[in-house]
Amino acid sequence: MAETVAKTGMAPPHPGRFIHDEVLEQLGLSVDEAATALQVEPAALSDVVSGRAALTAEMAMRIEKALDVNMDVLLRMQAWHDAHAMRARATEIKVGRFQPTPVDPR
Repeated sequence: MAETVAKTGMAPPHPGRFIHDEVLEQLGLSVDEAATALQVEPAALSDVVSGRAALTAEMAMRIEKALDVNMDVLLRMQAWHDAHAMRARATEIKVGRFQPTPVDPR
């Protein structure tokens, strides 16, 4: 049941960095202009592209609809980023392995 995770030398980037560098910059959009296109508050988009907030499914859908970037790809980037961050904190999570109680065969 346990999986071995391959370790790489680099942490996966927050999807906001990709959105900023590879989407907004390539389209010549400022965060304010993109927020208007996405119909969200500029502060909400700024928090995502700066890595201060996680990319939500709703924001990913807005980006897909307005800017033609596949939301599934963006959400996988977020999940990969989150999983890597949690693995780095794994020792903080104090949970033991579940041991089922043997059933009395009577």
